Amino acid sequence: MRCEQMSTSFDGLISKVKECGQKTVSVAVAQDSAVLEAVRAAKDRGIANAILVGDEEKIKATAAAGGIDISDFEIINEPDEWTAALTAVKLAHDGKVDMYMKGLLETKTFLKSILDKEVGLRTGNPLSHVCVFDIPGIDQLLFFTDVAFMTYPTLDDKVHIIENTVEVAHACGVPNPKVAPLAAVEVVNPKMPVTVEAAELTKMCEEGKITGCVVDGPLSLDLAIDPEAAKHKGATDRKIQGDADILLFPDIHAGNLVYKAIVHMVNGVKNGCILTGTQVPAILTSRSDTFETKVNSIALAAVVAEELNKKRG
Repeated sequence: MRCEQMSTSFDGLISKVKECGQKTVSVAVAQDSAVLEAVRAAKDRGIANAILVGDEEKIKATAAAGGIDISDFEIINEPDEWTAALTAVKLAHDGKVDMYMKGLLETKTFLKSILDKEVGLRTGNPLSHVCVFDIPGIDQLLFFTDVAFMTYPTLDDKVHIIENTVEVAHACGVPNPKVAPLAAVEVVNPKMPVTVEAAELTKMCEEGKITGCVVDGPLSLDLAIDPEAAKHKGATDRKIQGDADILLFPDIHAGNLVYKAIVHMVNGVKNGCILTGTQVPAILTSRSDTFETKVNSIALAAVVAEELNKKRG
């Protein structure tokens, strides 16, 4: 079943997932109580099933200690951490699952498994991270990128980041997302290279070198997300007037600071994050992420997996 309606909230996104065929996620080193709780909730809510890969004895003990029922999950016993990661990622590589999720292992090990030449999820393009936010007072989902993975993206990297994120936005039902390459100002200043690159990205989109979206930059954050600010600043000639869908940050510092400011300072915010540019969505959550963020990330990955499956025919 195709699930094409536009999602304007995470509740809508989860409803969208339920209209698609149920997806399955493989979890690498699954003996983590927070992850087990999240995959349990994801299955109970009709979002996704899971295959748990790791030390079976520890997985069962962790679940029992947390009162988590895992009796209906398949468990693949691989006590060695690296072997467990390779086993879990191979399930995704071979098309036996739709998503790949980090369990109780270091991020660098998780990424190493994704990049494995034999069983990993390489596509030949750079990987990037996208965080989707449902923020009270904003009427649509906002896509933040890259706030956690690519540190100082070059112009070419930014093209790939846009392409990766546009694919996620399309999967969420946004047919022609508006992309705002952010800067401290909304005009080109040769002394601020970020503004020059933003203008170049805009031109590339106009020339058809970046497709499936509208790019307008450089833009300050207020012009990107606040229609009133755009009106007061006289930005009525811009393609984006406070209605951006995708916020492209100039580097990891800017993105990560804004991301954490929203997560820790805004009441009622919901978000989910995935790694993109891979054969299937990779769920790279932090141990500090909330339970709901982990569940939301699985839901986001399921919607993107549906879109990727459609493209493969």
